[in-house]
Amino acid sequence: MADLINVEVTYALPQVQELLKVRVPEGATVRDAIEASGILAKHPEIDLDGPNKVGVYAKLTRLDTPLRDRDRVEIYRPLIADPKAVRKKRAEEGKVMKKGGGPAGEE
Repeated sequence: MADLINVEVTYALPQVQELLKVRVPEGATVRDAIEASGILAKHPEIDLDGPNKVGVYAKLTRLDTPLRDRDRVEIYRPLIADPKAVRKKRAEEGKVMKKGGGPAGEE
């Protein structure tokens, strides 16, 4: 019988964080741990082959990455806004504020 390792699988929603502990055979992959955790049945919106990315301890990784004992697998939700577009918009608003400084006509 293969040795088992302890792994955590986590998925965070705005209101709650799921943290599930599973034991998987040594050599198991990220996908194996996610499937063994049962989180896919609990959260059908998770699409591992689609927009959801995964990581181990906040470092993006692939689904076929082998795990080590005590790893924490994280399932990330898709971004709702493009970070570059948000930064660009903030920068443009900041420039307008510096130039304008207040309502027109005031000095």
